[in-house]
Amino acid sequence: VFQKANPFPKSIYENIAYGLKINNLPHGKDVVQKALEEAYLWDEVKNDLKMPATRLSGGQQQRLCIARAVALRPEVILMDEPSMGLSPLFVNEIFDIIREISKGGTTVLLVEQNAKKALSIANRAYVLETGNIVLQGDANELMNNDSVKKAYLGES
Repeated sequence: VFQKANPFPKSIYENIAYGLKINNLPHGKDVVQKALEEAYLWDEVKNDLKMPATRLSGGQQQRLCIARAVALRPEVILMDEPSMGLSPLFVNEIFDIIREISKGGTTVLLVEQNAKKALSIANRAYVLETGNIVLQGDANELMNNDSVKKAYLGES
């Protein structure tokens, strides 16, 4: 029986190296290690890079996705609900990582329902309702906006 090889990455290492390889970028262990370090995941996985990525916890999988993105050194990263389904500990960690990526010069376009967390790290924010921008501006100003507080931050 002939079985076709699965082209999709399985291990932690392959998840990052594959993205680099198909973009014709260096994909050695040192590059993978740097990406995992930037996503705060290296210390947890450095002894088992061959482990299937499916064995990682939800928070670790989210950090692996972030490591894949930062390894490519893009100018902009779009993150859609990076905190969804994560424990509060991992949510804080994810937002710390996003803050560091932004400080490093990469623009992060964040789509997030956790408005308080998102506004706490954002420079600029847009509030969408049914696909329309209803408010926009400096994130700190929006966090202190009475209508935003009431509708999105659970404050009166």
